[in-house]
Amino acid sequence: MHTLAASSSITILGAGLLGRLLATSLARQGHRVEIFDAAGPAGEGSAATVAAAMVAPLAESVVAEANIVRMGQHALTRWPELIAALPAPVYWQQNGTLVVWHRQDAPEAARLRSLFERTRGQVSGLPDMQALDAEGVAQADPALAGRFAQGLLLPGEGQIDNRQLFAALTLQMQQLGVQAHWHSPREVGDFTPGQAGGPDWLLDCRGIGAARQWPQVRGVRGEVIRIHAPEVTLARPTRLVHPRYAIYVAPKENHVFVIGATEIESDDRSGVSVRSALELLSAVYAIHSGFAEGRILELNTHCRPTLPDNQPAIRQIQPRVLELNGMYRHGFMQAPALHDAALQLLTQGSSALAQQWGIALQGPAFE
Repeated sequence: MHTLAASSSITILGAGLLGRLLATSLARQGHRVEIFDAAGPAGEGSAATVAAAMVAPLAESVVAEANIVRMGQHALTRWPELIAALPAPVYWQQNGTLVVWHRQDAPEAARLRSLFERTRGQVSGLPDMQALDAEGVAQADPALAGRFAQGLLLPGEGQIDNRQLFAALTLQMQQLGVQAHWHSPREVGDFTPGQAGGPDWLLDCRGIGAARQWPQVRGVRGEVIRIHAPEVTLARPTRLVHPRYAIYVAPKENHVFVIGATEIESDDRSGVSVRSALELLSAVYAIHSGFAEGRILELNTHCRPTLPDNQPAIRQIQPRVLELNGMYRHGFMQAPALHDAALQLLTQGSSALAQQWGIALQGPAFE
């Protein structure tokens, strides 16, 4: 495939998580970058702004393949590097993940633990889990003292403040001279890459917005609640073993908590269902009764872009156009890997990193 020349002109469609990361990196390399997005600079059109933004390779291995776990390991190293290059502070915490359960859910907890052990057998470099009794749970997080008799600590896992990240990336794009076109949806066919009047390259990072161009992309709905609860202090993301799905609570700065877990095969972007709200709120109350006096900041939904195999892919079906999609529910675990693989493709014409992480490369250029 073609590769980038010095000071190339690059158009990016979609200013979500991956689009902004690529825009800043390419502009920093001296390329002329413009980016188009259907929403505004706050990123309200991106699923990444609704997410809890956890980087939890072992915890997510219950619903993620081994290659996604490896990308998550890479993300734990890369996110601090990417954040350090930004002009505004972004909250990053790497205190691990705490998994807790009530006595009646001990069989499900045992099943989860066996899945974690299986993943550790498949993926090297994952830290040992720490089994906790009631005293161990209290030491790991004093806010949960006396509430749970058992738990698991998954060391080294992390989380990021996605809203701060989007703001810092927006500022970085401004400082680097990226031309941002907000509320300006565009299609691949609106541009003629490599021809007179067109950019040298076009990168399509629109997620669900690319479904017309990439019909295999589907939406998987997620529902998330943000709560401000001054009476609650949690030391790290906490997951509650639940009969239907593992509820997570991700503590951000200033006693803001992101609660979620739902996963529905639908591209419906309407409001949170009553059932989901009841289940999420009752589960978070079961973790800590102090949430009862909290205030609901948001009841939010979004659809995560997903390909048929629930795996990410990069494809090139026409010259000088790269399409990147399919990060599903693991965007913050996969984005650094897709970012690094895409840059390698653009500069070298091939990507050993994509092969290493099992990122599918589709299209005649990769055959």
